[in-house]
Amino acid sequence: MAKKEKVNLADMSVEDLKQSIADEKSQLKKLKFNHTVTPLENPMQMRELRRKVARLLTEENKRKTAR
Repeated sequence: MAKKEKVNLADMSVEDLKQSIADEKSQLKKLKFNHTVTPLENPMQMRELRRKVARLLTEENKRKTAR
């Protein structure tokens, strides 16, 4: 798997941030279900996605408190 470039969360708009959170959460949910049915080849994907969701939520909360 190739490394992806880091997306600067500060440059994302609020709408893009919310859309990214929804997309990543749904992808994580699908990955968890697939892992339950048949073990994943690389279970570290779940950790990476979980942390990505946490980063997105942190950025969203940071913006809410800045208002």
